[in-house]
Amino acid sequence: MRKTVNPLLSLLLAMCIVLPGHAQEEQSLDEIAKELANPNTSVASLTLKLQYRMFEGDLDDADDQDSTTFLFQPSLPFKRDDGSKIIWRPAVPFIVDQPLFQGGDDWDEETGMGDISFDLAFALPPEKDDPGKLIAVGVFSSLPTGDDDLGFGEATTLGPEFLYGKISKELIWGVFPNHQWDIDGDIDISLTTVQLFYLRFAEGGVTYGTSPIMTYDHEEDEATIPLNLTVSKTIAISGRPWKIGGEINYYVEQADEFGPEWMFVFSVAPVVKNKLAEWFK
Repeated sequence: MRKTVNPLLSLLLAMCIVLPGHAQEEQSLDEIAKELANPNTSVASLTLKLQYRMFEGDLDDADDQDSTTFLFQPSLPFKRDDGSKIIWRPAVPFIVDQPLFQGGDDWDEETGMGDISFDLAFALPPEKDDPGKLIAVGVFSSLPTGDDDLGFGEATTLGPEFLYGKISKELIWGVFPNHQWDIDGDIDISLTTVQLFYLRFAEGGVTYGTSPIMTYDHEEDEATIPLNLTVSKTIAISGRPWKIGGEINYYVEQADEFGPEWMFVFSVAPVVKNKLAEWFK
């Protein structure tokens, strides 16, 4: 298992200390909830997710396996004078008791870091005749930073992403696809990921709807497709907005041998001041 500390992980941990600042008191909780649901948001946040997965498959005892992932996923927008934004969203996973098939009915469990991924997007400024239109283009990458014992750390991936959607006072909807290819490493990767989202806004900072993340592995010819329900509420704690949410995923399509059947997610996301943005003014 790798023991070295990745430089990017060190930077992200440092950001946890320097980023929190004064809450955006001039905005109501309903307005902040709407911003936090928007992929093209101008609000910075530090999302922490707990993901609990239950598995199934054709392998012996596959139905008895489960795992937990702790995911740190900041959203850091850099606003430009013309109304456009550059948005950086890294994701750092730590996986607990990942099941690994050893043959027969023998399974092992490993705990450690997964590969760090990120997307870097350019969000177009609002159009005068259609200010609710959401368009962004960017790149998605995954870095080989994960622990070898968990099957990570094998390749660097890179590929394009695109966002199209609409936001109004009542709801937000859209489609957010990306594709990754391996650009180094010993394995072939060609992976398409599509996030669909349809979320409604209610009074009191409540957001609810569906936001499934679907993948298709072109090398293995396998799809992973969940049915998703999500709900969140934005509250104020000591003057700082926090988004607290939960979601349920039931997978109607996954790898036959071994794949997720259910995933339950609990998340918290404090709104913060993006001090990094001040460095680029």
